[in-house]
Amino acid sequence: MANKCLSLALHGGAGVLARREYGPELAHLRGVVEAGRDRLRAGVAALDVVVEAVAALEASGLYVAGRGASPSSAGRFELDASLMDGPSRRAGAVAALVGFAAPIRAARAVMEKTPHALLAGEGAAAFALAQGLERVGPEWFTPVPRAGAPRLETGTVGCVALDEAGALAAATSTGGVFGKLAGRVGDSPIPGAGVWADENVAVSCTGVGEYFLRTAAAAQVALRMRLAGEDVDAAAAAALADVASLGGSGGLIALTARGDLALPFSTPGMKRAWLAPDSSIGAAVF
Repeated sequence: MANKCLSLALHGGAGVLARREYGPELAHLRGVVEAGRDRLRAGVAALDVVVEAVAALEASGLYVAGRGASPSSAGRFELDASLMDGPSRRAGAVAALVGFAAPIRAARAVMEKTPHALLAGEGAAAFALAQGLERVGPEWFTPVPRAGAPRLETGTVGCVALDEAGALAAATSTGGVFGKLAGRVGDSPIPGAGVWADENVAVSCTGVGEYFLRTAAAAQVALRMRLAGEDVDAAAAAALADVASLGGSGGLIALTARGDLALPFSTPGMKRAWLAPDSSIGAAVF
């Protein structure tokens, strides 16, 4: 039976500046949601939709992911990405990937063409090259300007989607924190920390990744729903409260198999857009 609650949500990163105008980012997020909506209505699988949405966010240069990433302390653009397919819980990820335009496509290739869930560094790059993925040099990147406040020096993009078959999927991609040490890996490429999808909920996180790793934030949302019977709003809020209890901050997007959305954040704002089950589209920062 076809699912009538087609839905998706995107984020372009938690941590914003109160006096900055985010019109270009919101317009872009809304456009990506519209494209995702059209794909879902055409019967495209949620996994395909989240990959294409995140690839568009990576290519835009508007977020601290893909083209908008900043170099590490070694001067390299080291990118991380991951995705999960809800029905099968298959996962694919790359970490510290250098020299490629779309780390989310490399993550999908890891999931579909290897027995592994995560490849990193030189191994990830060699694999991406063997898969014929688009290569880029340092000149391709256009780093998003540094915000200037320590707690705003992060950036991640992500997407969650629910398709007509009732399947969920999630994807996350990042350039990491500004000024990160070479080889640093945060939560974004780690299933259970920065991304999660199962038969009940799909989650993508954004914020200071070390804290999301320490709390297994993405999986925590799912486990709270499954084991404690919490609804998605309560589970998402509790996961962010756990992050905050350790001194971290950020946000997440979560989507259930019934089409319920939660888009909480503990930072001054989070760039986000969504397609609700009633087919309305929204976008906001604060």
